[in-house]
Amino acid sequence: MSFTRRGFLSASAALAATPLVARVTQAAVPREADIVVIGAGAAGIAAARRIVAANRKVVLLEAAAQIGGRCSTDLTTFGVPFDRGARWLFSADSNPIGRLARGVGLDVAAAPVGQKIRVGRRNARPGETEQFLAGLVRANRALDEAARGKLDMSCAAALPKDLGDWSNTTAFVLGAGATGKDLADLSVMDKARAQDRNAPLACRQGLGTLLGKLGEGLPVSLSTPASRIVWSNRDVAVETPAGRIATRAVILTVSTNLLTSGAIKFTPELPKRQLDAAAKLSLGSTDHIALMLSGNPLGLSRDEVIVEQSNSNRTGLLLANIGGSSLCTIDVAGSFGRELSAQGEAAMTAFGKEWIGKLFGSEAAAAVKSSSATRWNQVPGVLGAMSAAAPGNQGSRKILGEPLGPLFLAGEATHETLWGTVDGAWESGERAAEAALRRIGALKDPEPEPTERQRSRRRKGRSAPED
Repeated sequence: MSFTRRGFLSASAALAATPLVARVTQAAVPREADIVVIGAGAAGIAAARRIVAANRKVVLLEAAAQIGGRCSTDLTTFGVPFDRGARWLFSADSNPIGRLARGVGLDVAAAPVGQKIRVGRRNARPGETEQFLAGLVRANRALDEAARGKLDMSCAAALPKDLGDWSNTTAFVLGAGATGKDLADLSVMDKARAQDRNAPLACRQGLGTLLGKLGEGLPVSLSTPASRIVWSNRDVAVETPAGRIATRAVILTVSTNLLTSGAIKFTPELPKRQLDAAAKLSLGSTDHIALMLSGNPLGLSRDEVIVEQSNSNRTGLLLANIGGSSLCTIDVAGSFGRELSAQGEAAMTAFGKEWIGKLFGSEAAAAVKSSSATRWNQVPGVLGAMSAAAPGNQGSRKILGEPLGPLFLAGEATHETLWGTVDGAWESGERAAEAALRRIGALKDPEPEPTERQRSRRRKGRSAPED
């Protein structure tokens, strides 16, 4: 979510959600299919829906016990929807997932825009807020200017050096808080080419619930990891614990970290070009520390976003009173978030309480009734948050998305402008499905427009005199 002047002057009008459970039917693993889709996150679900619409046989393999991937909604821990992974959609006016959500009876509305900055135990004064926003504008301009050059440097190297007391806050908002990586580890060209993340949408029942609803009716095999893919330019088969599937094409939507981990074997090995591209698009780290408070000890509006003037990278982003409840989440990200996550959930909760107490007083920290924390770096089928290109490697996204005979890679990492978003993952899945369907002859490429010379020859042919 972007920080804007409007955001600091507005408050949201979000509605509390009514929990809604999606029902996904477990499908048996077939012995053959036209196309196999591996990974039932946003990209996999989008791909499978497109293949079903083309009346071709597809099977969707998911290693976890539920679909959704990095969209996961917890409906039980706090009694209100808690998005453990992604929580926003973008481009409200044109987002296809938003339209689909309304079609399956879910509540999708503009996400919160109310924003505040804390300076110690108080809100930033108007002059301080303007100083921060002016520095943020300068920083974005510097990144854009650097991206126009020939050298794809790190964002940290391009950042203005005179941001003063707001340098750490700016670095968090533009780097770890937005991408899961510190600015020193982030390609300036990748950052600059990312499509604007304004006009966010929220699903009141949770994005995990939404993905679950959109996956209803698909032939999904849960708790069924792909262990090996045997492929050539002509043939392909997928091996699973439940058996081998002969197929004509495979769409692989797993994360870049999982792809390079060796969890899925390939015979023959994937080309070094693709593996190197995946490694250069490794996942950053972003986790939510969720705290259910008693009442509203923070004195904030529903769905209000808070950052602090920080003097280090030990900071976070607060989303308060989610959906009008007393649930708050603190996002910790980048190198600090990764280190904290590695220490375990107890350490994460302790930091969350300490951070709330530092900004809002010990009474606020004492009001925590229950807690939970995500640890996406430790989730076996994911191993991180979102992809972010290393300096010098923005071009790896295009490489990763190149088809390899019957293999098609999809997921947010393959999208050059909507990387790191559910929107980008969905679009990449549809794109890969179209390519796979063409590969197996289920779709025809449109006839190319005739050249002027060809049109002229046709006209002459029609005007030739009869014998």
